[in-house]
Amino acid sequence: MDAGAALWLADPAEVVGAVNWIADSARCRQLDRQAVDAFGMTTAQLMEHAGNAVFRAVREMLPDGGRLTVVCGKGNNGGDGLVVARLAHRAGYHVDCLIAAHRHELSPDCAERLAEAEAAGVRPIFVDDEDYLEKLECVGCRDAIVDALLGTGAKGEVQGAIREAIEAINSSGAPVIAVDLPSGIHCDTGEELGESVWACRTVTFGLPKPFLFQGIGMEHAGRWTVDPIGFPKPLLEQHTDAFLLDDAWVGAQLPDRLRSSHKGDNGRVLIVAGSARYPGAAALTARGALRAGAGLVTVASVPSVCAAVAAQLPEACVLPLPEADGAIAEDAAAVIADSGRYDAAVFGPGLTTAPGVARALARLWMLWQGPSVLDADALNVISSEAAAPPLGPCVLTPHPGEMGRLMGASTAEVQNSRFAFAREAARRFGKAVLLKGAYSLAAEDEEPLLVNPTGNPGMACAGMGDVLSGVVGALLAQQMPGLSAAACAMFWHGLAGDLCFDRTGSFGFLASELADALPQARATILARCGLDSCS
Repeated sequence: MDAGAALWLADPAEVVGAVNWIADSARCRQLDRQAVDAFGMTTAQLMEHAGNAVFRAVREMLPDGGRLTVVCGKGNNGGDGLVVARLAHRAGYHVDCLIAAHRHELSPDCAERLAEAEAAGVRPIFVDDEDYLEKLECVGCRDAIVDALLGTGAKGEVQGAIREAIEAINSSGAPVIAVDLPSGIHCDTGEELGESVWACRTVTFGLPKPFLFQGIGMEHAGRWTVDPIGFPKPLLEQHTDAFLLDDAWVGAQLPDRLRSSHKGDNGRVLIVAGSARYPGAAALTARGALRAGAGLVTVASVPSVCAAVAAQLPEACVLPLPEADGAIAEDAAAVIADSGRYDAAVFGPGLTTAPGVARALARLWMLWQGPSVLDADALNVISSEAAAPPLGPCVLTPHPGEMGRLMGASTAEVQNSRFAFAREAARRFGKAVLLKGAYSLAAEDEEPLLVNPTGNPGMACAGMGDVLSGVVGALLAQQMPGLSAAACAMFWHGLAGDLCFDRTGSFGFLASELADALPQARATILARCGLDSCS
């Protein structure tokens, strides 16, 4: 993507180029310093570009003009807001500019932007002005609000005039455009600093920030865009420790299929899943693997599950296993070990936590040498310390609750620090980790964290994770490394969900329908990045 263009979350096809690297607050500060010290830019130029980026969002929201309140803090984020106020005033908008600080408290750069705004006719209203509280109470009468109170450096709990301004903004009912991030959100964790603005639109600068993908920041950012605001492209291309996936990255990783290939060349996947209580888990995992291009898929489970899979998926092979109380028995390990050669395995969906399951997996994993996916009840076996993971390459695919059990934390703790938990789990277990949820994450020790932009809330229903496990298994069986398999699978799976969303809406599409959309999703990825979708 050209350095002058903006990244829009709405279409993953546009999530390309330099803006893929994700910047924490320390990197943001470094980016500012490098732009000034190494490229001769000025802070005034960056603030002017930032204000213009936000004003473009204002014009999109209010194309015919209107009444705008810009609420500023005392730092550089407030300076960006003052640029917005000046531009909006000159364009004929009715602008109220509230500053939740005293005039003497403004940073030097913010004070310069204030002088420019006043020279253009903007009348700032400071916290100690007699009409400040009246104007603050009336923000709900405005057509839109620009939140320029706090920037990426905010750390401690918001207090005083800033907190009062945030509370007034949230109670106003007016649409809010946040400058760089919603005020009161911690840039690096997405956690709320006591109180935070709920924006319907966020324009963030330079690079995406971690708050967009975790904690309450994920919700409070609303629809977000990234504007490079004139940062030199070499700065935006510098690697960080997190990367936002796109079609180009995924398309370059997906395995090709040679014209001369046969089913044995395209991966043999073993799926150890299902029970009398959860027969669908095995079928959905197998469906995901088949739709993801696995050449041969074998479901190993109790006889009733094998019968159900054979009825639904005649393309799948089945391997009946010894049963105890509706779940696989300990002796199942020996049957699987003697059943043949597989290129990868998926362990866990729908197995239950019956005692025989843990014993079977413990025995089997001591023998298993190939790549594997550990999901659902396989993760529960690990978190209960009933068995250690297989020694071979693995991808662990926990949802936040399962991650909490693996790491001895609550689900809320995981959700508030998804980046940190994904990285720590990868270090602790020495395996690739796919933390599922909105903006799924793929992690492996010493590698950049990979963040998925595809997917939608319609996927929050039963069976979606089973299909994802099948996709990961299919990619592992085609000799893809664990981290790449996890990352490509979550992007591909999420895009299939987006195709279902486009056809059905946000409610009611099924995991089996998502699995059936996987081939179209793959073709879409390859077409978007200019690769041959026929391969």
